[in-house]
Amino acid sequence: MLIKTGNNFGVRYLRRGSLGALIGARIGQAMLAIFGASVIVWMLVPLAPGDPATRILQARGVENPHPLEIAAMREELNLDKPLVNQYFLWLGRALQGDLSVSYQSGKPVLTEIVARLPATVLLAFVALGLAVTLALTAAVLSAAFYEKPPDRLIQFLTQAAAAMPAFLLGLLLLQFITVGYGFGRVVSSSSLSDVWLPAFCLSIGRAAEWTQILRANLLEALEAPYTLVAYARGASRWRVLLSYALPNALLPFLTAVGVGVGGLLGGAAIVETVFSWNGIGSYAVSAIGARDLPVVQGFVMVTTLIFVATNLLVDLMSALVDPRLREPKTV
Repeated sequence: MLIKTGNNFGVRYLRRGSLGALIGARIGQAMLAIFGASVIVWMLVPLAPGDPATRILQARGVENPHPLEIAAMREELNLDKPLVNQYFLWLGRALQGDLSVSYQSGKPVLTEIVARLPATVLLAFVALGLAVTLALTAAVLSAAFYEKPPDRLIQFLTQAAAAMPAFLLGLLLLQFITVGYGFGRVVSSSSLSDVWLPAFCLSIGRAAEWTQILRANLLEALEAPYTLVAYARGASRWRVLLSYALPNALLPFLTAVGVGVGGLLGGAAIVETVFSWNGIGSYAVSAIGARDLPVVQGFVMVTTLIFVATNLLVDLMSALVDPRLREPKTV
């Protein structure tokens, strides 16, 4: 149903229930993304060199498996069926929580991931909090002292942080902070007491990126008519910045934060390996080295689900905050 409203510049038609349509469209896009990711993830096994049945038998201690043993294992893994059938059988098991078993340990992959997931969630949430705090503080200071020494210093630091690889920063922190000053542990306990250095290492790249985004939006907002009116009424730069510019600049920033959660999960694999953090990232890295493909499949699938769910949540929250995102039609 369309509701017609008039103004001096034309006629605007607002779709009643447009928020519901937006939610349906976003959920549909999320399902398509998950389906596409599942196809790519499943293809890791049939496209990988070597025979999965042989690798599983060798991982279980059978050094030279007999052809009959290999054939039996291939039948157990449904590798004797057409590829399309293999995919839908794998997808059906995955939907029930069965992500196969690890070649190395022989344990269910989902059980191994769930056991390590809390450590990764702790690391990611602390890193997210640090990144948001650093970005907000740096962007506000940079906009407040635009083209002055604090702004130039922040610009230099953010560019340096964005260019520095996470593994290099992690090694430097271990060398100079942990070894040099005794803060933290070289082999971490994957607990809250040891999370700060790896979380800082994981957060610094995202913080640099988000600082640049928020700074640009703040500077744009400071030139908007409503801020110029506030200046004319005698408001100070800090009041205009915090009370008028910042609330209007937050929506693109929050969208970038939602998208950046996937970067935090992807970067966690490197940071967890450097700091010996017992999460799903370091587990996936060790699985890649051992060519334990079911573990790699499970890691990619779980992180994809988290990434898609986070972006869906951010999209819906943005639409609730800003009605312009509900796509009204103007003619």
